[in-house]
Amino acid sequence: MSIGAVNVLISGGFSGAYEQLLPEFERTSGIKVTTRSGASQGTGPQTIAAQLARGVPADVVILSREGLGELMAANGIVAETDVDLARVPLGVAVRAGTSKPDVSTVVAVKQLLLKAKTVAVPGSTSGIWLRTELFPRLGIAEKINAKATPRGTHATEMIAVGGADLAVMPVSEILHAAGVDFAGSLPPEIQFIQVFSAAVVAGSKELEGSKRLIEFLASARASETIRKSGMEPIRRHGAGRCYPNLIPELGDVLERAPQRPEAERIADNERMNDERADERPFLRLQQHLVELINHHPFVFRRAVLAEDNCG
Repeated sequence: MSIGAVNVLISGGFSGAYEQLLPEFERTSGIKVTTRSGASQGTGPQTIAAQLARGVPADVVILSREGLGELMAANGIVAETDVDLARVPLGVAVRAGTSKPDVSTVVAVKQLLLKAKTVAVPGSTSGIWLRTELFPRLGIAEKINAKATPRGTHATEMIAVGGADLAVMPVSEILHAAGVDFAGSLPPEIQFIQVFSAAVVAGSKELEGSKRLIEFLASARASETIRKSGMEPIRRHGAGRCYPNLIPELGDVLERAPQRPEAERIADNERMNDERADERPFLRLQQHLVELINHHPFVFRRAVLAEDNCG
């Protein structure tokens, strides 16, 4: 049976690598791909979710893990087809040819943001985190003029024409944008590592071709291109997920715990304590880590993505 054309909806973060890799995939597979773009999250008609809702044809989506999670929760994704492709940190973009500011410390970044007349941020996943998490944590949410743009490309365009002094956004979207320079990544203490993932859209009639495209993008042959785009390819550990090898069974505990009701978790922990008294020191460590994840999910996210076995 012949494989038909595959329709892809992709957000900006992975686009640089994707555009370089797609010609090789089409040439070697014989599968034609039609590509449209949209934002991973946010509001407005151009988000990937909004486009899917109004019937824009799509077999594969490539977007932030947060955006994909929303589609999965809405039963919009074929089960067990989601694969994490790459991770990327946030960086600072400035107008091309201007001096590059110091972004090496939290203090330097805070001062830079306070001095800027306008700070451009994407309206999608990274911009949501900046506006709801980082800026309030730094105590500057009400002191800076942060302009959320519908897409990352709009943020870099603002910088290029002088409409904003700087932008904070995924490094991969800065490196292949015209009219801007990359000033550097945010320091680790205030960094947000974003993961971009792919999956097959529920109802797709091109399941085989869609899976082949995702497999190609996640393969070793795509790794170097992904790195050159400013991202780090993610080595797969089954179903596209990756966990730190800390102690036995911790991966399963970590996957379940953030979604489980607190009463259920406490009862389960008490049961394990009764049944495995000789392992209580390890169980206590598990419990402490689970509580850390529940209360500080972004800290856990960085720990997982930095762990050697996940990349």
